[in-house]
Amino acid sequence: MPRRKPFSNKQKKKQLQVKRERKRGDPGSGQNSRNASVERGVRRDRQSDTSDSETTDIRKINQQPGTRDSRYDPNRYRLHFEKESKEEVEKRKKMARETILQPVPERELEMDINQVFPEEQGLDFPQRPSWHYGMQREELLRKEEKSFHEFLESLYSKNPPGTVSHFEHNLETWRQLWRVLEMSDIILLIVDIRHPVLQFPPALYHYITGPLQKQVVLVLNKVDLCPAPLVLAWKHYMTKHFPHLHCVCFTSHPGEPYSTLLQKKRTRRKGGWTQAGGPIHIMRACQELTAGKVDLSSWECKIQKDAVAVGTEGDWPDDGADAVVMEHHSDVAMEMNSPTQELYKDGVLTLGCIGFPNVGKSSVLNSLVGRKVVSVSRTPGHTKYFQTYYLTPTVKLCDCPGLVFPSRVNKQLQILAGIYPVSQLQEPYSSVGFLCERTPFLSVLKLTHPEQSPCTEQDHDWTAWDVCEAWAERRGYKTAKAARNDVYRAANSLLRLAIDGRLCLCLRPPGYALNKDQWESHPELAEIVALRGRRTEEEESSEKDEEEDESSSEPEEEGDRDADDDEDGDDEDESVRSDRKSKGLTLNMFGVLGENECE
Repeated sequence: MPRRKPFSNKQKKKQLQVKRERKRGDPGSGQNSRNASVERGVRRDRQSDTSDSETTDIRKINQQPGTRDSRYDPNRYRLHFEKESKEEVEKRKKMARETILQPVPERELEMDINQVFPEEQGLDFPQRPSWHYGMQREELLRKEEKSFHEFLESLYSKNPPGTVSHFEHNLETWRQLWRVLEMSDIILLIVDIRHPVLQFPPALYHYITGPLQKQVVLVLNKVDLCPAPLVLAWKHYMTKHFPHLHCVCFTSHPGEPYSTLLQKKRTRRKGGWTQAGGPIHIMRACQELTAGKVDLSSWECKIQKDAVAVGTEGDWPDDGADAVVMEHHSDVAMEMNSPTQELYKDGVLTLGCIGFPNVGKSSVLNSLVGRKVVSVSRTPGHTKYFQTYYLTPTVKLCDCPGLVFPSRVNKQLQILAGIYPVSQLQEPYSSVGFLCERTPFLSVLKLTHPEQSPCTEQDHDWTAWDVCEAWAERRGYKTAKAARNDVYRAANSLLRLAIDGRLCLCLRPPGYALNKDQWESHPELAEIVALRGRRTEEEESSEKDEEEDESSSEPEEEGDRDADDDEDGDDEDESVRSDRKSKGLTLNMFGVLGENECE
């Protein structure tokens, strides 16, 4: 009998990889190609990573595992940001340990759009080069890649290294924006009302209203997280600086504030996505812009039908006659899309939903449809591909992955705005310090200084590191081996609380502090309050007192303790979750036994 050849664990691992690939049906995974998966990964990166500039070092974020469908690359549209040096990261970490936090005056929260996007710095965005139907697909891709590299070189020549904030370096994602702009008749530019000037690039607005000759509807989303006078101030500020802009306020959670700081999800009322505040305003803005060129009566009937269903607490249709038709577009069809200037083709209004990551584009789309058709997550870059949805036979919605435009904003403020995945941060402590200097963190978080002894009540100075350590102590975050306070996990937890709106940081338009009384007594304020769906102050205060009594008498549940650790979970309706809990049976095991079985 011949002697068996040695077979190492490494070879065994490769053999198992080949078997899994063969079972998935991947091509080129034979017995003699144990490195086929590695070769395909390298080849896929070469095909999709057409965005790496020679002058910058790019960090690719949100790596996703491969799928069985070899035609779809889940990492094609992942975020590509400029990589920060180790020296810069260590410097900020040291400052977070040493710098004493000082409260920032309210006026410093006022921010003008020229501070974020200064005109003299050339903060433009990459535009699609001209093309014609006689061009081959490969020729068009090369031309787009060349144009994108020229844009990066021009941008970095006008802005020294380190002055430009995080922005998208992935050409594939910019291509998706080009397709949406070309296909759409009206652009829905969605921003977060807490910091709209960070997410409204003037270059994009002028490009849409200028060369493309199309209209823009600015959707001020998440108005339930911001005071009503501040919402009204931002609305007037944007319409004043951009006269052709139509501003619409929107919320997917009317009347559903976070009852506690550690609440995992806001309780969604019975009605799901159909109860959102703002779809009727978007429809009216589109009616005004189309001027009767498109029949939008079916859209208006759908909104009224959804409102009646919610008002009567009846059943709202999820499928059947009102089902939404979804279309997938192939890459070739998208790349060679017709550049025609014809609006409302075939009597159909096409709405393009664009915006920065984490501004709630998918939530707006779900609310317009009336049910969940797009997966929702607070992780930036969650939307991975382009899809269209027929809301009605005459209204079509286009969803685009989130895009970060070049700006001169503080990177810590960018992180608090949710454009960078918190779990991917190398150094979250400086962002925590930036947040604490602008919010009453001690009264909200109820922290005890790490150096404070039980016997003394001496006041101590706080640093960002102290805040993270105190929060880790309160939440019970410990490292696995040494059981020390896990400050990194605590910092991530605080940033997620800020992004979700439970620890809210809202920017102000210039002059808001001086004119605050004027906005609080403005005649249009009642409309914003009604849209937010909040109840009277007496009802809210009484309910708040009841919740405080319950929270003080009941221990903290395990589900609430990990509320801020859920990074990638979809926004499932709490009503559905509560129904599941109510259906579960809680049995007394001793009650199941008969009378004489315990003897």
